[in-house]
Formats: sequence, C-alpha cells, structure tokens
Amino acid sequence: MSGGEQQQVAQSVADEQSLRVAVAISLLRSKLLQNQPLPPPPPSVDQSDALRWKRKAKERKLELLRLRQDLNEAEDASQCDLFPESASCKCYFFDDLGKLSPSKRLPDPSQCRFNDVLRRRFLRHVRFKERRRRRTSGSSQRRHFSDTNSEDEMEQLRASIDFLVELCETDSPVDDANFVNWSHQAVDFILASLKNLLSTGNNVELIEGIINSLITRLVRRMCFPLQGNGSEHSESEAQFFVQHLIRKLGSEPYVGQRALFAVSQRISVLAENFLSKDPFDDAFTNMHQCMFILIQLTEFLVSDYLSEWSKDEGFNTMLFEEWVASVLQARKALEVLESRNGLYVMYMDRVVGELARLVGQNMSLQKLNREVLDNLFH
Repeated sequence: MSGGEQQQVAQSVADEQSLRVAVAISLLRSKLLQNQPLPPPPPSVDQSDALRWKRKAKERKLELLRLRQDLNEAEDASQCDLFPESASCKCYFFDDLGKLSPSKRLPDPSQCRFNDVLRRRFLRHVRFKERRRRRTSGSSQRRHFSDTNSEDEMEQLRASIDFLVELCETDSPVDDANFVNWSHQAVDFILASLKNLLSTGNNVELIEGIINSLITRLVRRMCFPLQGNGSEHSESEAQFFVQHLIRKLGSEPYVGQRALFAVSQRISVLAENFLSKDPFDDAFTNMHQCMFILIQLTEFLVSDYLSEWSKDEGFNTMLFEEWVASVLQARKALEVLESRNGLYVMYMDRVVGELARLVGQNMSLQKLNREVLDNLFH
C-alpha cells in the first residue's frame, strides 16, 4: 500500500471507534432515564381547593386555642399591665415584721407608678374573687365594683376586707410570694375607702360594725393556727404576718384604737383561761404564743401611733379612755399568772410604761378622765 492509502485506512478506523463510543454513551443515558420515576401528574383543581381549605381550618383551630388560653388567663386575673407576673412589692411594708419601728420611713416617689400597677392587679383579683363567690352562693344581686371615684365605697370596703381575710385564711404568707403584694394593696385600699367613708359622716354604725368584724376575724386568725396547713414553724411565722397587717391597719386611729380595745379584752379572757388549763395540754403552747403575740401587738400600736392619733381631728377621746382602762385591766389580770409565768407581767409592764410616757408627753391627753390617768400613772 502506498502512504496515502494507509492514512485513509487509519482515519476510517478512528471514525468507527468514535461512533461506537457515541452509541454506547447514548444507550447508557437512555437506560438511566428509563430507570428514574416519572413525576406525579399536576393536581386537579378540586384537590388544590381541598388542601387549601384544610390548611385554613387548621390555622383557625390554632387561633381559637390561643384565644381560649388568653381568656383563661384574663379570668384568672393573672395579666399585668406593664410588669411581668413576677413583679413584687418593692416597699417597706413588711420590713419591721415583729420589730419596733426605729424610725418613720418616707415613701419613695419612684415607686408610685409601680404601686399603681400592683393596685390595678389587686383590684382585678378582687373582682375575680367576688364573681366566683357570687357564682358559688347563687346570689342574683348585682354588685358594682369600680376602679376609681366609686359611688359605692361601702361595697369596696366590704370586698377588700373579705379579700384580705380570705387571703390570710387560705394562703401561707411564708410560701406564697403573692401574699406580700396582695395584702399590701388590700390594706392600702381598706384605709383609703375607710377615710372616704368617714369624711362623709354617713352610716357610722354600719362602718363601725364592718371594722369591728375585720378586727375580730384577723385577731382570731392571728391567735388560732390553721389546721393541716404546713409545719408548726411556718404557721407561727404566718401569725406574725397577720399581726403585722393589724399593725398597719392601726395607722388609722379609727381602726387602731378599736384594735387596742379588742386585743386588751382578748388578753384578759386568755389570762382567765390559763388558770383552768392543764400545762401539759397540747393547746397550752398555742395559748402561750397567742398571749405573747397579743401583748406585742399592743406595744406596737401604742409606740407606733399614739402620738399621731392624738393629733388627728377625728381622734375619739372616749374610745381612748376605754382602751386605756382595758389595757390596765389586762395588766391586772396577768398578775394572777405571775406565779406561773412572770414574763407576761414584765412584758405588760413595759407596755403600760410606754403608754404612760407618751401620755405624759402629750398635754392634750392629760386633760382626759382623771381616774383613768391616775390609774395609768400609779
């Protein structure tokens, strides 16, 4: 073969190999495409609408669940305006728990807005309690409980008192963080409503009955522990919390003087009961605790407020003479127990001495009943 013929043969062989490779690649690609699953056919118009309505139904169900949850939270009075649910009362309300007040603290102006939020939360909780109480009792009487500028201050006073007493009887101040917030707001609201009612001069007998009932219920709770409500230690601390509430309510002379009269009467009755009580009785220990806490409350009210009460325009001099005579009678009743426990007489002597000192420093109080004053100073 010549050189030209050899080149043509080599070229034809190369072209044939390229063709074979191209055919093999085409066959392989065709086989791979045949093994892949076919795409689903496009959904019909009816199937698309059904899926869309199912999705909307699911979204509406979730929205209803969220609304139901919001409604439950509102009924439980657990919403707050600006602060989280854990917001607590940052004041000096319970700072002097069980201690003589060293000085009078001035309120912090920066806490006014914070206290206003706590007050609104308290009012919501009182409304919720009132609605639940009416549903339980089946009462059809309608009660209007307004936030501010209410025309029914008497109803507000009753509702606040019931709320405070129920709070003391059902919640443990030691374990419940909300007790500090709600009890503070209840005391402030009771004092504000009482001041508004006393300024009108109407329904005097009705107001006195409500306040006397409040004092009686709180003193009973302070002296008698709840059964099955925690340990003895926590219940003892709870009694001091209730004592402190009476002490704070006593800043109003209308409440404080009546509280002193009721407490001194209870001391005299308790002293008589000691004479017939077996010292080994289980109730004897609680009676001792009750006697101590009553005498201590008497000292707190006298040392904290007597000087301020005497400067108040509504200071009741006749009631002052009555509770001073009752305190002296309680001191005399405790003398019988001196052979059993001389500490009672020592504590009461300190109270009477402080009372005599404050009366001696106040010229307006020295113009009262001569017989009562003579017994006090002698």
